[in-house]
Amino acid sequence: MAERLGSYEVFWPFYVAQHSNRTNRRLHFIGTSLVLVAVVASALVSLVWLAAAPMAGYGFAWVGHFVFQKNRPATFTYPLWSLRGDFKMFRLMLLGKMDAEVERVMRLHPAVA
Repeated sequence: MAERLGSYEVFWPFYVAQHSNRTNRRLHFIGTSLVLVAVVASALVSLVWLAAAPMAGYGFAWVGHFVFQKNRPATFTYPLWSLRGDFKMFRLMLLGKMDAEVERVMRLHPAVA
């Protein structure tokens, strides 16, 4: 069995490699956007919307992993770091910087690919 990653800083290159497929990243972006909409709707309309948040987020992400990236979601092993990574990736995508981050990580950490 592989040794567990010891910090988020070590996890991030692994996370990026697990999201190197652009379609996978786009599906994550859609899912995270819907999670944020569901959280806002739960505050403004009804708490029932909170039930939709994980379904939207995980639904799109898992399609991205299983269909396009063809790997196992990091959430299964590192749930909190993966959630943190999802929001970091979302922010980098909003800023138009995620593609460059994928290139950087894959260049500096080829072993994680």
